[in-house]
Amino acid sequence: MRKVIAAINMTIDGVFDHTAGLPDEEIHQHYTELLDHGDVILYGRKTYQLMEYWRTFLENSSEEKSMNDFAIAIDKIPKIVFSNTLKNVDWKSAVIANRDLKETVLELKQQSGNDIFIGSRSLIIQLMKLNLIDELQLCIYPVIAGNGLQLFENIIDRTILKLTNTKTFKGGGIILYYELTNNS
Repeated sequence: MRKVIAAINMTIDGVFDHTAGLPDEEIHQHYTELLDHGDVILYGRKTYQLMEYWRTFLENSSEEKSMNDFAIAIDKIPKIVFSNTLKNVDWKSAVIANRDLKETVLELKQQSGNDIFIGSRSLIIQLMKLNLIDELQLCIYPVIAGNGLQLFENIIDRTILKLTNTKTFKGGGIILYYELTNNS
């Protein structure tokens, strides 16, 4: 059975905000390699629209190779977008979900293939409540944002995590790999 992996960035004070972190060449390379090992990434509307930014690098390359490589990887991986307002998307590798989140994830888990990535805060929260996340990969930046959306803001049930790995970056970021031990 395929694993559902929530791979997300946050600040040291728990704020989820793609603009609050300090991604560098090493972190971009990490996520490029991660995407190469997945078959699909699930997004909510807001994160999907934010990630569309990377399409610009396909037409106008950056001076930083790691950013261009990430743009190619994010362009290539199939994306399923969950939205109540978007009716269509124009990114060739993206589709609007035609079933609810739970049905989609359960169906994807039964298929053969590589991992299923969850890239949106709202979807992570929903899937945690449904016990459908197998692994959390939390990239924590050495930044105190002070305010913003907390990644686990709406999680009210106690969740036990088992640390399975860590990865430290030269710029001070760290990825904590957790298995959800009370996952059914």
